[in-house]
Amino acid sequence: MTSARARNEPPLRLRRLHPEPGLLTADEAVAELRFAAAGDGGRPYVAVNMVATADGRASVAGRTAPISSVADRQLFHALRTRADAVMVGAGTIRAERYGRIVPDAARREQRRRNGLAGDALAVIVSVSLDLPADLPLLQDASSRVVVITASDAVLDGCAAQVQYLRCTPVDLPCALARLREQHGVSSILCEGGPHLNASLLAAGLIDELFLTTVPKLAGSAGSLSVMDEVPLREPVGLELLSLLHCDGELFARYAISSQARTPA
Repeated sequence: MTSARARNEPPLRLRRLHPEPGLLTADEAVAELRFAAAGDGGRPYVAVNMVATADGRASVAGRTAPISSVADRQLFHALRTRADAVMVGAGTIRAERYGRIVPDAARREQRRRNGLAGDALAVIVSVSLDLPADLPLLQDASSRVVVITASDAVLDGCAAQVQYLRCTPVDLPCALARLREQHGVSSILCEGGPHLNASLLAAGLIDELFLTTVPKLAGSAGSLSVMDEVPLREPVGLELLSLLHCDGELFARYAISSQARTPA
């Protein structure tokens, strides 16, 4: 979960430590990702992307900007070119003031070359529909938004195309299945926050985790872990698929243990 703001920064070279050594850009690092092809059709394939300090804090004063970096932002935006939809919890979208999911025209063209729509579908999980209509995302006429909610209300004054996926109470397995069936969503990139991640993990709905670990200690200034306090009977196993390094930061891609997942 990093800053959603696009920036014009020269591509950095990341050092790949695993599986084989090499130097590559963020776009090259994600070039082989085929999330949609990885699932078996039962629900969208779900990858979570988060950033955390070395002591496990996912934000400082509610924001990720203090622990983000150029390399992290470049991977953040590169990953958005690989999934049908980007999912975010209401608290995160309010705190980070999300705008258009793919604001850069070149990245929208990347998505089209990957067989995706130019603009990713934005999926917001908001049980109570507590979302200010002045959010940049909701005021962007080019954005398509689906809100998963238990509320019967509607958001007034939105320029974006907003649809609602209602279930009471919010049932994430059911909601993801309906996203696939009703909106053609085969793959989701979830950007948090920790509460949403915890709910997805507890329901067996996470297939991969992209975790940036920054060389900083947040201590009491930080808040929550990337998975909050998810109620697990035992630790969930991870398989390291790749590991990148840049200026002391580590960028890991993990597969979630199949025992902790429902079929994708």
